[in-house]
Amino acid sequence: MSGSTATTERALRKAELRAAAARGEGYPISPIGWLRLSVRALGLILALMVCVPLHYLYRLLKYGSPFPKLFLWLATRIVGARVRRHGVYLRRDVFFVANHISWVDILALAGASGTAFVAKQELSEVPVIGWLCRLNRTVFVKREHRMGVAEQINDLREALADNWSVTVFPEGTVTDGQSLLPFKTSMLSVLEPPPPGVLVQPVVLDYRENAEEIGWVGDESGLNNAKRLLARRGTFRLDIHFLEPFSPEEFRGRKAIGNESRRRIEDKLVEVLGKPLREYRFPSEPVRYIPRPQAQADIPIE
Repeated sequence: MSGSTATTERALRKAELRAAAARGEGYPISPIGWLRLSVRALGLILALMVCVPLHYLYRLLKYGSPFPKLFLWLATRIVGARVRRHGVYLRRDVFFVANHISWVDILALAGASGTAFVAKQELSEVPVIGWLCRLNRTVFVKREHRMGVAEQINDLREALADNWSVTVFPEGTVTDGQSLLPFKTSMLSVLEPPPPGVLVQPVVLDYRENAEEIGWVGDESGLNNAKRLLARRGTFRLDIHFLEPFSPEEFRGRKAIGNESRRRIEDKLVEVLGKPLREYRFPSEPVRYIPRPQAQADIPIE
């Protein structure tokens, strides 16, 4: 068997396993994969054992601890991500608006900037990750809890004032890194009117050639996705592009702010991918998105 044939067969097998995971099927893990998973899990536990006591001791003396950010930075590296930052991020009075691909986004963005998040309620149920999100004062929102939007916006205002920076993923779900869904702008209501001095900074997350493998899409469970990533061979690169911030006061309301953020993110994503975005293949209830039948075909191997 030639080298090119073997490479093609491995790529096909990887695509088949990825498609099976998106359908909600279990992902086979080899013995060496379980070893990698165990080593990374142990690394996360050790980092917790160091950072959590230091966090609570620090909080006894001073408000605002650096140790959640430190742990999330360590966790990002332990799970295999190698982050490269592009652009200058604002450290306070900023509302980050980002595309969303994986739960690793939260580790990486918080580890890189110290931001708090608005995240879907389901993430709070993921072991360890949910607890860490709460430690970082994440504002969790329930998709079906329409009557509680006002309360969630109040929580978000408090988080923005308390944490200096807050990140929202307005697609309402994760995608495959090759697509960008319509933005759900209800959580941008916190910017109607914007708090004094607060700017909006769009952010683009790019996992490069590994985006579809890293992505948590379709019917895959959070546990299966976490096992898949922790058992994965080697590391993967994550580029975080902090784009030029803008004042929300220059736009009339949350929809205009969302449209401007999405336009900037889409332009940058097309630039870094070097090709047009494609239609997302999975339905998304939060933004009432239903893909066309042809968009649901398997990803071709390039």
